[in-house]
Parts: sequence; structure tokens; C-alpha cells
Amino acid sequence: MGDQQFFLKWNDFQTNMVTSFRHLRDEKSFTDVTLACEGQTCKAHKMVLSACSPYFKSLLEENPSKHPIIILKDVSYLHLQAILEFMYAGEVNVSQEQLPAFLKTAARLKVRFNISF
Repeated sequence: MGDQQFFLKWNDFQTNMVTSFRHLRDEKSFTDVTLACEGQTCKAHKMVLSACSPYFKSLLEENPSKHPIIILKDVSYLHLQAILEFMYAGEVNVSQEQLPAFLKTAARLKVRFNISF
């Protein structure tokens, strides 16, 4: 009698996760990595970076520092902010003028995305 299984499902799980990730990023709660470029910095979460980019996953695994600072050469701060928005929210607005350079930067950082226009 104790072998009966129950299927439990969290409705709106994905929406809740996206909202939670955005909130953690906005509040800078539990951030454990700093990204730097063009003399400016952004705080982020290793787990989010690793989930969205094999480049960051490999880099963070090879350098298991408690709170690393990753300096991104030849990455514009504007593109970094947009890439982080994409990683945390699953979407981002990029101007037509910036799109080619943004996609090139995202490709260099091996950001996983399946985009639609």
C-alpha cells in the first residue's frame, strides 16, 4: 500500500524561475562571479553563466575560485549587459545596428541560443 506514487507539478515553474533569476540578478543576491570589460563590471551567478555557455562553464570549472573576476577582452559593455539579460530572461531587445556585433560576441562566448526575429 505504501508504494503508490503521486505526480506533483509546479504550475508556472519556468515563469517562476525566470522571475526569480531576474530578481536575484537585480538585487545582486548570491552573485559569485564578476565580469569586467571596458573598465566596468557586472555581477552574475556561475550557475546561470554555466547553464547558458559552455565557454563560461569550462572557464569556471578550470578556475574554481570562490568569486572570480573574469576580464572579457574586446567585449563591449553594452553587449555584455544584453547577453546577461538574454541569459537571465531568455530574451533581449537589440537594435538592428547592434545585432551583427552582438551575435558575434555571443558566438565568441558560446552563448546557447535559438533565436527568432
